Amino acid sequence: MIIREKIAKGILSKSQVYDYALNPYTGCGHRCVYCYAAFMKRFTGHREKWGEFVDVKINAPELLEKEAARKRPGRVWVSGVCDPYQPLEKKYRLTRKCLEILARRGWRFTVQTKSDLVLRDIDVLKRADCEVGITITTADDRMRKIFEPGAPPVERRLEALAVLHKNGVNTFAMIAPILPGAEGLPGQLRGKADYVIIDRMNYRYANRAYKQHGLEWAAGDGFFSRMRDELSKGLEKEGIPTETVFQS
Repeated sequence: MIIREKIAKGILSKSQVYDYALNPYTGCGHRCVYCYAAFMKRFTGHREKWGEFVDVKINAPELLEKEAARKRPGRVWVSGVCDPYQPLEKKYRLTRKCLEILARRGWRFTVQTKSDLVLRDIDVLKRADCEVGITITTADDRMRKIFEPGAPPVERRLEALAVLHKNGVNTFAMIAPILPGAEGLPGQLRGKADYVIIDRMNYRYANRAYKQHGLEWAAGDGFFSRMRDELSKGLEKEGIPTETVFQS
């Protein structure tokens, strides 16, 4: 993993999902093979493959303090094209510092991560106007190892959701993309998530990884539709509201 410390020029960017997106890092150590943010590589100057480098925006908190003082308050997505709680966050603590600023200023934010490191900052989350989403693509950790080799195990993510929910933090689970084994998630999400988002995302990269591991599976519209319907029924049975996005 190539790690570089960078001085960024800005930190709050426009988002098609919320008002703003905040990315303390470029690149991610979770190395998810289906990552939709891989397009960011062309803006970095890196020759390494996506997943083999991370640029650390060491001045992110200072930038946020300045930008939040002059921009119209809005909802912030933490983060759009990186995981804010990837392994390097344990050392740099940029996400925590930024969340502290947002909480102090009363800005609403949505954290989205695959990491139970988010529990480190539960003190900030409990006093902020926020929600935390944890991406869980499968209940089968063997699949997680294939598709998300650098990300925490499924069990740790489920436990993190449970702890956040128990402490009064608004929570959701993001099932994106749907991977084999996801059908086991509804029962495991009971009492942990306020709602669930199912997102089609891109299966082209997922298919490639599956074939590389000698697994015979091709995820396309048929797979997505069948799994979406199965998950929706299972989540409805558990009393968990569900939303499906980016279906086409």
